Amino acid sequence: MTTYTYADERTQPRRRKRGRRVLTVLIVLLIVLLGLVAVADRVGASMAERVIGDEIKQELVAQGLETSSPEVSVGGFPFLTQVLAGEYESISIRLRDVEGTLEGEGVRLPRLDVEARTVTAPLDTLRTQQGEITAGTVQGTAIVAYASVIALINQPGLQLSERDGVLSVTAPLQVLGQEVTVKGNAELSVREGRVQVSFVNLSAEGAPQGTEELVNAYARDISLNLALPEMPFQLELQDVKAQSDGLAVTAAAQNVPLNQS
Repeated sequence: MTTYTYADERTQPRRRKRGRRVLTVLIVLLIVLLGLVAVADRVGASMAERVIGDEIKQELVAQGLETSSPEVSVGGFPFLTQVLAGEYESISIRLRDVEGTLEGEGVRLPRLDVEARTVTAPLDTLRTQQGEITAGTVQGTAIVAYASVIALINQPGLQLSERDGVLSVTAPLQVLGQEVTVKGNAELSVREGRVQVSFVNLSAEGAPQGTEELVNAYARDISLNLALPEMPFQLELQDVKAQSDGLAVTAAAQNVPLNQS
């Protein structure tokens, strides 16, 4: 004789409910764990950013540069593994109101943006502030305000502006007792660590004939050979272009210490 046993159908919904509760608890625990990891990750990055910023500030002071506190941002993810390994994919450094000297005159760089890549900053160095923080490559862009350039040219009424990526000049000029308006563009280049601003093809609207040489002489007078303040992080000038807010000077360096070891 065959005997059949039937399970109580009322127990099946209970098992399903219990299974859903377990799954819900696991999901909640996973979310909490991920949240804790994210918090720890952000704390580690903030610590690194703060300490590296302090070290960079000391380096800038040692080089005779005055600036606001560096704004440091660690790139790459996750941050915590980078902090523990002491190796960072990239670190962005933003400096505001950088003060130095340019040909004996006071010069302010409204902004200097630097990106350091392949940065080595051991955890023990960050903890004790003893040791070297180095970057495999460093690239920077400094802005030289037009007001600073105009002050160095020192010609009353002269104005500089950027038009379609080209530096343009407008200035009044006395020609044979008559005031005319001189207009033209500048050629920008970097040579031997200096920024060359050469005004070419200037024209003087309404100037009498035969005064071209006077205009050319004026162009030579307002052309500049700029020696920028010593750039931090061993940056060497590479290129310059006109922007709406000033001359943007790009620079680069390799195997650079970011602090004083």
